[in-house]
Amino acid sequence: MTPDVRDRTDRPASLERRPADGCPIPEASWDRALRLIGQHDEIALACHVNPDGDALGSMLAVAFVLRSMGKRVVASFGDRHFAVPRLLGFLPGQEMLVPPEEYPAAPELMIVFDCSTFERVGLLGANAASAREVIVVDHHPSNTGFGTLDLIDANAAATAMLAEQLVHRLGGRLDRDIAICLYAGLVTDTGSFRYSSTTPAVHQMAARLVATGLRTDEIARELWDRSPFGYLKVLAHALERVTLEGGLVWTYVSRVDRAAYGLPYSELEGIIDIVRRADEAEVAVVLKEDDHGDWQVSTRSKGTVDVAAVCAALGGGGHHNAAGYTSYETVEETMAKFRRELRRVS
Repeated sequence: MTPDVRDRTDRPASLERRPADGCPIPEASWDRALRLIGQHDEIALACHVNPDGDALGSMLAVAFVLRSMGKRVVASFGDRHFAVPRLLGFLPGQEMLVPPEEYPAAPELMIVFDCSTFERVGLLGANAASAREVIVVDHHPSNTGFGTLDLIDANAAATAMLAEQLVHRLGGRLDRDIAICLYAGLVTDTGSFRYSSTTPAVHQMAARLVATGLRTDEIARELWDRSPFGYLKVLAHALERVTLEGGLVWTYVSRVDRAAYGLPYSELEGIIDIVRRADEAEVAVVLKEDDHGDWQVSTRSKGTVDVAAVCAALGGGGHHNAAGYTSYETVEETMAKFRRELRRVS
């Protein structure tokens, strides 16, 4: 029988100090999470579709610790075309990933990372609905609380901060592989420490991770300083049609744009960060057509407008300054509805 993880005494000295986080998650919730993990030999992990560094990094970091405890670990995300985005190909632990069709149909214990709503689990929704217990680890203020146990801290800059808490509480050893996964999540969701969510606790966590020996320059290069040549051509198309409407700047990238250069959808993530630079705009929007013809809408705010409220009204969610949703309508219809909700919130 697996021992209660709270009784582990082999915690390394580097983790004797609990990570500072000001976390509002009740201790009773953490205790219940540890009990559930201790009671199960197989644990199924999931993160949101089209995973970013925070989602995939947080999941893999915890997967490493669970595997070191002797657990059988299966991890996945519910995309129809299951593939790790090229930008995240450097993350260790991907041998623990399986496609959705190989995921347990009815897990005894499922832990979901960085998902604000049930729908964000994608193809693994049926698995989650059939699971006996679902632990949700997340930091989105818009989280709907869909787990049987929710570990949600809307004040955390990244889900990776909660994943580090879980690693610590499980008695895990913060080695280089785990640190790389957590660091990828931390820098992704803080915009490489540029966003307002960057607190002293964020930098303290970064220091703990860097102390393991990871190369921050190599991670930065993988995340932000590499792209196929076709990305430059698609970016040119997006910027050519960019539109400024008062305090709103927006553009779109179609499947046709990408197909001309063989560019995968996952390569489009950074376009919003270029468009949002316009001084005249408070809100930036990029519509990205995925492989199924749906429009994934990414939004950013410089602080005055709560784009999470706009996106929530349109079926999505996120943070005050960064949010998104899916539209099944045309570009024109999508933007008309967005403008209407933007006026309502503003």
